[in-house]
Amino acid sequence: MTILLSDPRVSAIPVEECGEPLVTLEPDLGPARARVRAALADRLRAANRALPDGICLRVVEGHRSDPDQRGIIERYSHQVAAAHPDASAIELEQLISRFVAPIHVAPHVAAAAVDLTLVDADGTELDLGTSVDATPEESDGACYFAAAGITAAARAHRDLLAEVLGAVGLVNYPTEWWHWSYGDRYWALLTGAPSARYGPIDDHGAAAGRST
Repeated sequence: MTILLSDPRVSAIPVEECGEPLVTLEPDLGPARARVRAALADRLRAANRALPDGICLRVVEGHRSDPDQRGIIERYSHQVAAAHPDASAIELEQLISRFVAPIHVAPHVAAAAVDLTLVDADGTELDLGTSVDATPEESDGACYFAAAGITAAARAHRDLLAEVLGAVGLVNYPTEWWHWSYGDRYWALLTGAPSARYGPIDDHGAAAGRST
């Protein structure tokens, strides 16, 4: 069963903020120069080194501000409500969380998550079945990591992502093949950690502190 970020078990995980700083990823992990927590950056570098010759990670996004997260929630909420006019408020919350996390548990706001893909030696993106950030509605569910109906090449590339990122301790959000995190509440729930390492952090690296 897919555990969504709206699941009460996620928000029940306490946060023991470790105070780890934000760092900027090197250009060889993508021109976006995303900012993430230091330990996540170390793990991404290790995963990148483990890829076969001629294939690299490209990180598209890391830390996201609170206002940016709220903006994505608002925009996608309108799309979901239009696509599912008979859904209840609880059902809408669940549907929305397939694509964007509720603000209080959002891994990107904690700088604990990245959106990424694979590229070849020339920087051309490999086939992973959909574009990064394709919604469930746009992709007819092909954005789910385990989606059926994608090409053999896309499946192989997704499995390669899982192999190298899982080996360094990251977890995938199963409705988005491109979303991987470390140290956030969702990671803690899936790995059995007693608490999350990271809570919300602002653009200047100021963490919100301990929370439940």
